[in-house]
Amino acid sequence: MTPPLSRRTFLKSSAAAVGGLALAPPGARAAAGRNFSFVLLGDLHFDRPEHHDWAWMKKEKPDDVRQSENYSRITRDLTPRLFATVRETIADLNRSEATRVAFVLQVGDLVEGLCGSEELATKQNREALDFVRDAKLGAPFLFTKGNHDVTGPGAPEAFGKVFHPFLTEQARQVSSATGELTSARYTVECGGAQFVFFDAYDKESLEWFESDVAKRSAAHLFSVIHPPVVPYGARATWNLYSSAKDRTRREKLLGLLAGQRAFVLGGHIHKFSSLVRTAGRGRFAQLAISSIINAPEVKPKDTLSGVGEYTGDQIRVEPNHSPATEKERRAVYAAERPFVKAFEYADLPGYAVVTVSGANVTARIYSGVSRELWRTVDLRKLLMLPA
Repeated sequence: MTPPLSRRTFLKSSAAAVGGLALAPPGARAAAGRNFSFVLLGDLHFDRPEHHDWAWMKKEKPDDVRQSENYSRITRDLTPRLFATVRETIADLNRSEATRVAFVLQVGDLVEGLCGSEELATKQNREALDFVRDAKLGAPFLFTKGNHDVTGPGAPEAFGKVFHPFLTEQARQVSSATGELTSARYTVECGGAQFVFFDAYDKESLEWFESDVAKRSAAHLFSVIHPPVVPYGARATWNLYSSAKDRTRREKLLGLLAGQRAFVLGGHIHKFSSLVRTAGRGRFAQLAISSIINAPEVKPKDTLSGVGEYTGDQIRVEPNHSPATEKERRAVYAAERPFVKAFEYADLPGYAVVTVSGANVTARIYSGVSRELWRTVDLRKLLMLPA
């Protein structure tokens, strides 16, 4: 299992003040001075055929064989094109904008996992990091833990052995912090924002998160969580703390995020979505990105726009997903709908550029491996929508 968190966290990179902090919760200061951008990537599922014990996989995970074969194709044919685009985007932004790119942020499932042994999982992780380094993106590369990153024999151990040292190295480039990262729970501060990387697969994460955000002083809080906090699309039970036994923990997390007026960044569903949810007297925005790009040319499908679309009918975007649970999934949306104040959805893979400029936070969404801008999401404006 992943070792327990070191009490050290990654702290501040600057202390100059900015104004216009209407969205910050009580106690947050006008902290951390410079404007900046970061590139946001969704799930990647880096994979190669030689990463798997296929006899083990066909016996233990037969339904995932075709998926892994497809991810290996994407890794070979399309992920290099995506990273070339990201590299070009970063170079152009750093030449032309005052908000330089501080880092690339990936929302988990960096690798496919399901390797069959710790040796193969270690090989997959190391080759994924070699790929990231060889891409020479021009910015540090941070990520959170996804379920596939720790799925299969030896995968949790390989995560700690390979990814913790890399994340320590990368986070230090962002925040000039000291201390070794010994968990997938960690915090980085940059400019006027605090980024809290939440390990959705560690039962101690919620208490750690509560303690960490209680010390917040930055103007903006970004919480990076692989699965959605608020469900969307057809997979209404794939969100964090979705089971009945975790209801109390979910309510606690919702309250913490809303009280902090947080921006939640995630993936897992392999679809784009933006939404706002209330809890108590607060609210938070959630943005999800997918970077599973199956073809060089992609177009948006199954677009849903407006809070009126946040109903049980949204499960129709994947009509073949678990028909036996349709009633249950519709009930989830009936319960959630009163608290959702904005909603967008699309089947469109790609990447985003998020810019933090004073009080403003915007996300530009790009389609596929291209430089084509699809949509701009004003995250700060979403938080200011009328109740």
